[in-house]
Parts: sequence; structure tokens; C-alpha cells
Amino acid sequence: MSDPASDGIPCLWMRGGTSKAAVFLASDLPAEPTERNALLLRVMGSPDPSQVDGIGGGDPLASKVAILSPSTRADADVDYLFLQVFVDQPVVTDAQGCGNILAAVGPAAIERGLVPAGDDVTPVRIHMLNTGEVSLAQVSTPGGRVSYQGDARIDGVPGRHAPIPLLFQNTEGSMCGALLPTGRARDVIDGIECTLIDNGMPVVILRASDFDLTGRETRETLDGNMMLKARLERLRRAVGPFMNLGDVRDKSVPKMTLVSPPGTGGTINTRSFIPHRCHASIGVFAAVSVATACTLTNSVAAELAQLPEDERFLVEHPTGATEVLVRRNSLGGIEGIGTLRTARKLFDGQVYPAPPA
Repeated sequence: MSDPASDGIPCLWMRGGTSKAAVFLASDLPAEPTERNALLLRVMGSPDPSQVDGIGGGDPLASKVAILSPSTRADADVDYLFLQVFVDQPVVTDAQGCGNILAAVGPAAIERGLVPAGDDVTPVRIHMLNTGEVSLAQVSTPGGRVSYQGDARIDGVPGRHAPIPLLFQNTEGSMCGALLPTGRARDVIDGIECTLIDNGMPVVILRASDFDLTGRETRETLDGNMMLKARLERLRRAVGPFMNLGDVRDKSVPKMTLVSPPGTGGTINTRSFIPHRCHASIGVFAAVSVATACTLTNSVAAELAQLPEDERFLVEHPTGATEVLVRRNSLGGIEGIGTLRTARKLFDGQVYPAPPA
């Protein structure tokens, strides 16, 4: 492979949901993970709080990478590997997926020629390598080209864009091996009641009131509460083995999510940590796990939730609400789950990583 610092690497910079990511073809990156990750740190400008010498935005939501390749399985069209590049640490992890960036994968796969565009709408079956599941995205392709224009809007993103419905399959226990890894809807860890759940994202659900919070504090206020963050990190490390995740000291999962009663007509209110900073909204799969918990008798979330009469669960967060579509059977069990996101191509070109230190 030629020197990427001088020759550049083909890169799509995409917004997916409320996050941004550099999208690469696997064939344009080193195959060896250690070498690849070192290169991506240089691309993003990590470790540095401002990521001033890279394309990262100085925030975990803008320091993400999607790597695409032809599908390795017959029931999918494209393989998608998500990597979280830490901002201020030399860490790149594949320990989780990302549902927001998932929304950008369908359009990017078509843009890069991995999936042929149909007329009007193109279904893209996405094999999520992080967890092994397949998701179905519906991408707007009028005239056989990706269109990002439309009337859909999501909280946390200005303007209106083309809708990208996402349908998830077999997400229960994606990383923990079971929807409820302890077999219980409620556990007590370090004296705090919590729900440990994984329906696409390992999440620890805790009552905000147990931390003397209303749950409506701003992101900035919570990020500045060092005692709270230290307590949440102690709990996060303690629950790792209970969730079959082992030592999570250097992992980006599980997500710690504080819940409280809804305040703007939604299903439940959240403040989610990813894992050391408060999320500006909430991750898609974290929202799916929280919405699922709202349906489980005796969970911490269920006692605070206002369940909707239809399928639209609105998970409130600092900048609005994330809509999760939950299809339940007559007994209240979940038959299907999905969400609606938007995405946009921000630039397409070459990225020039910093030279090795």
C-alpha cells in the first residue's frame, strides 16, 4: 500500500442520524487491525481533546469510522464494521455497533458501487460485523441515484432530509448473549437498582433520582459533575462481568443511562453516557434497549414509562426524542423493532492522515 500521508485515502464523510463518521472501503485500508487502527487515529487526530490535526470533531459523536466491504453472507448486500475512535485516548474499538452511522451505510454503499441503485427506493441489507445481525435500510434513490432531500426530520439534526427506515432483526443479546444477561429485569449493584439489558446495545438503566438528579439536567451540567461520572464509572466496571462483557475498563460498553418520567409527551426520559461523556441525544441501539426495557415488568424503566397506545415509543433525550418502533403481540411480547433516521453526504474525496509520530 502506498504512503497514505502523502497520497491520501478515499473517504466519504457522512452524517448518520445524530453522528458523523469517516466511511472507507476495507480495500483502501490496511487489513491488519493494529496497523489500520493506528492509521485511523492519525486520520481523526487522536489522542487530542480538539483533534485539531485530524478530521475528528473533538466529540465522540464526530469521531467514528465505518468500513464497508462486499457482503460475506448470502442474506446481506454489504458488510459494515463500526469503529469508535476515542478522542483523547489512543484507542480504537469495535466493541459496539452504531445505529446512527448505520443510517449512512446504505447510501454510502450505493455511492461506492457496492450496491446497485434501484428506481425510487433501494433496499440495502446490512450485515453488522460488530454484532453479527442483519439490518434492512430503505434508501431513497429516485432516478437511480441516492437522494438526501426529503421531508423527514429527527431531533438533534437541523432541517429535513430523506427518510431512512431501519428494521432490526435478532438484536436480542447482541453482545451479552441474552436480552437480560443476568436473567432478571432488575438487579442491585453497589446498592443501586438497575436493569442490565442488551437489545442491540448493552445498557445499564438507572433511575436519575437515585443520584439526586431530576434527569432533566443539561449535558454540560452532567459532564461537569465529576462525582457523578466517577460513580457511574465504578458501577460500569462492576457490571461488566455480570453482562458477560468482562473487564470493561477500556471498552465503550456498556452505556450508562439515567432514566426519569417523560416530560414532553414521550415514553421515557434519558441521559445516556457513551461511556464517559453525556450523549447529546441517545444512540439508536441504546434507545432500542431502553424502549425494550419499558415493556418488561419489574424493570427500572417500566416503573417510570408512559407506554404509547401505538408502536411509536419516544425516548426523550437532551435535544428532543428518538422514535423507536416497537411491534408487540397480544401478550405484550416484542415481535419487531425499528426506527427512522436520516443521513447526508458531507464530502467525498481524499483524507490525508498525519505522518506517524
